[in-house]
This record gives sequence, structure tokens and C-alpha cells, in this order.
Amino acid sequence: MSPRAPRNPARRDQLLDAGLAVLAEQGARGLTFRAVDARAAVATGTATNYFTDRDALLAELGERIHARLEPGEEKLDAALAGAPAPAVMRRMLSRVLERREVYVALLELRLEATRRPALRASLTATVRARFEQDVAVHEQAGAPGGRRAVALLHHAMEGLILDQLTLPEALGDPAEAGEVAGQLAELITRGV
Repeated sequence: MSPRAPRNPARRDQLLDAGLAVLAEQGARGLTFRAVDARAAVATGTATNYFTDRDALLAELGERIHARLEPGEEKLDAALAGAPAPAVMRRMLSRVLERREVYVALLELRLEATRRPALRASLTATVRARFEQDVAVHEQAGAPGGRRAVALLHHAMEGLILDQLTLPEALGDPAEAGEVAGQLAELITRGV
């Protein structure tokens, strides 16, 4: 969290969600405190009371995005209970596509990280921590392939998600994306 931490966590979340929307709609260049305030329908200057600077806002957006993309407890329990990887990957793709704005904001944030070393470090730490959680869940469920399979699944799903969010008709029928996610998982976990 940034050094300025007003005591209203609901307002902070409201501002972060507004920031996600601005990031998804306008890209990183459109992400200003004024734009966040306007999107959140709060008084101009409110965001500056919550985030010390733009870098702090970007770093917290990275954490918020990943928190919003996390599966619910019941979905996590299903994965831990040994749901087959294809079913888990289909659910994950569906969850991402239902939260399109959040994932587009993540893509924008990743692009911005190529120009901001501090953001790159922060986002790398966040993604690495999430990856380690995925590895732990994968291993707890007794799924095959371990860390290598999880890394391959991440790489494959990132590409599929990018295609579905940006050019869904380019490589096939978007209605078949869930089946493609399942096939990727099947091939990766079988081949590792």
C-alpha cells in the first residue's frame, strides 16, 4: 500500500475499480488522477489522497487486478479436489472473459511495465506470487507435470486469452475457445 493510507478501504477499492475501468478504456496514457476521480464519481483530488503518485496507483492496480481475477473459494476447492485440468482451464477462460475489462486493464498494465522499471518489478512480484499459488494448488490436487506443466499452461492460456480479447475470430470460432482451453490443458498435462 502507498504511504498515504486513508481509513476508508471501500473508497480505495472504488478508486481502484475506477482506475481499472479507465485503464481498460483509455490505456495507461489516459490513466490520470482526474480521470479516476471522474470515473469513480468523486470530488476532484480524491485519488491523490489515496495514492502518493501515479506509480503507486499503477502498482496497486496490479494487485487489484489479480485479486479480481482470483477464483472464488468454491472454484478453488474444486481444483484442489482434483478437477481435471481441462475443466479448470475452461472455467478459468470463462471467468476471464466474463471480466473482460479487468483482463484488458492487466494487458495495458503489462505494456506500461515495459516502460516503468518500478512497475515491472511490482507486477513481476505479483505475478510470480500468483504463479507459486497455482503451482501449490496444482501439486495439492495431484495433477501431473508439476511446476513445468503450470508454466506451460500459463503460457498457453495467456495466448488464448489475448486472442479471445483482441481478435477472437482470427484463429477459429470464438464459441470453441473453451474447448481449445481444455485441449491445451489435456495436451500439456499428458505430454509433461
